[in-house]
Amino acid sequence: MRGCAAMGDVRKGASADGLPRTVRFVLVPMPGFSLLTLAAALEVLRLAAAIRADAPGWTLIGEGGAVVSSEGVTVTPDGDLRDLARGETVLICGGPGIARATGRRMISWLRREARRGLRMGGLGTGVWVLARAGLLEGREAAIDPALADAFAEEFADVTLARAPFVQDGNRLSAGAGAAAAHLMLRLLAQDHGEDLARAVAGRLALPEASGNEARAATRRPGGMPPRLAAVIAAMEARIEEPVSPALLAQQAGLSARQIERLFRRHLGRSPARYYLDLRLERARNLLAQTDLSVINVGLACGFASPSHFSRCYRVAFGTTPFGTRLSRTRADG
Repeated sequence: MRGCAAMGDVRKGASADGLPRTVRFVLVPMPGFSLLTLAAALEVLRLAAAIRADAPGWTLIGEGGAVVSSEGVTVTPDGDLRDLARGETVLICGGPGIARATGRRMISWLRREARRGLRMGGLGTGVWVLARAGLLEGREAAIDPALADAFAEEFADVTLARAPFVQDGNRLSAGAGAAAAHLMLRLLAQDHGEDLARAVAGRLALPEASGNEARAATRRPGGMPPRLAAVIAAMEARIEEPVSPALLAQQAGLSARQIERLFRRHLGRSPARYYLDLRLERARNLLAQTDLSVINVGLACGFASPSHFSRCYRVAFGTTPFGTRLSRTRADG
């Protein structure tokens, strides 16, 4: 199908009364893009256009020709990569395999448009494309939690926020699916008023979400004592060069006995076990999401000995690191 054909002329920038609608959002679906994520962003814009005549228009562009989503649905963009107009916002929509789908032409185009000071963002793994182009250096960004480890390994100069979306100056980022819709609602509120954003959110039955509220959420259980949370944060920051839990406890002002009790009460594991599981989970993510060698994955997760890494990994996941990598290779075809 061509774009989202059911959306008709509204998608192409025509208002309900037939007058041209100013294009403000330029969406770029990458090969293998997530259909859910693209549809979530477009549905916000479609509903806004149905509610108000002055709502922003949008268009889809690409590197030429039809683009197939990760679900196998083919979308034909309205045109090729082009010079953006002042006031337009470009949003890159990604999906699985985004690293392989990102070529030099896309990177060059993004860098050129960024030099003009335009607002640019990534939806889902589209954030990866912006980072690859060097457009998120020194910035804060959001990405799907499942990709956070691989992203952090490759782009150490980008600060990942535990939030569904982030707006850092003129750089935008959001996770997949509903997170993309929440980002679009935020932009609608900023550009066209809270009333329009609330009306669209009501039709979508989406609760209002703010990046600031979501930033406070973490993967850790609620009600955790602050000093325990501090120890866990220190562990997460020291994956590549782990230190003893006793030293981390001391830095948090806790005794070894206190930290042992806290971990077992709140997490059901000893500090050492939790730390090891944290490193192994990071290793599994890197094996599944990056092209780092198995040895380098082990080193990145604090395992100096490949045999020790393989042994711990097998105990935790029932397969070897090479087994996980082989499974990903077969899935990629």
